[in-house]
Amino acid sequence: PRPAEITKAAAHVAGAEALLAVGGAHAIAALAYGAGKDLHACDAIVGPGNRWVTAAKQLVAGRVTIDMLAGPSELLVLADETADPATVAADLLAQAEHDVVAIPMLVTTHPPLVDKVEVELKKQLDKLSTRATAEASLKHGGMAVLCADMDAAIRVSNQLAPEHLEVITKDEETVASKLDHYGALFVGNNAAEVLGDYGAGPNHTLPTGGTARSTGGLSVFDFLRVRTWMKLNDLKEAQQLVTDSMALAKLEGLQGHAKSAGHRLIKSSM
Repeated sequence: PRPAEITKAAAHVAGAEALLAVGGAHAIAALAYGAGKDLHACDAIVGPGNRWVTAAKQLVAGRVTIDMLAGPSELLVLADETADPATVAADLLAQAEHDVVAIPMLVTTHPPLVDKVEVELKKQLDKLSTRATAEASLKHGGMAVLCADMDAAIRVSNQLAPEHLEVITKDEETVASKLDHYGALFVGNNAAEVLGDYGAGPNHTLPTGGTARSTGGLSVFDFLRVRTWMKLNDLKEAQQLVTDSMALAKLEGLQGHAKSAGHRLIKSSM
């Protein structure tokens, strides 16, 4: 790893005490198990990485908490006849240049849009410095889905549960309200995914591979724990709780549990 000067500057501003100049599975192992006297094992490992990082995170999950097992990055553009083909193509290429295994997707109700976007992709690729990566991504993971109507398009999107989801349609807010599964949603032609990634601040570490159907992106909640506690100030008022607990324990055949609860019975309640 060769962190750029701007990365080191950002780490300083954020208050980082040190930078570990190692990446990949090696870095995950160092963070999970510790590496010498200066790097102790941590409690949580979060953030995206390549397939080796993901495999390493899977191996250490349980020893430390992880945010998710992220796969190739995804963008789904849900568009109708109002969408500008050049804009749609530019957004798809912005996703495709991430990696040769990135997944740019177009779901539309307007047949001519597919052909027009295809023309724009070829035109814009010629001027893209990352053409080799973007072109490979389009060939291997890119796709267009033509739907009979917007309801069908919404069903396709909800089934795919993409990491990033752009809605470029008429009445985009109504369409957006019917979308249930995505990592991050970008509503309207103005809300480019790249503006969320680099400027506006929505999460950039998001579920992929359909896992947005059951989980969300990295957030402050990944660094918090839910802990419960109990104190009974009035044991007399809690006698129903005690007898219910005893009854449930006996039903489960756990006599020790029942006896433990029984020590909280007030004799007159027996």
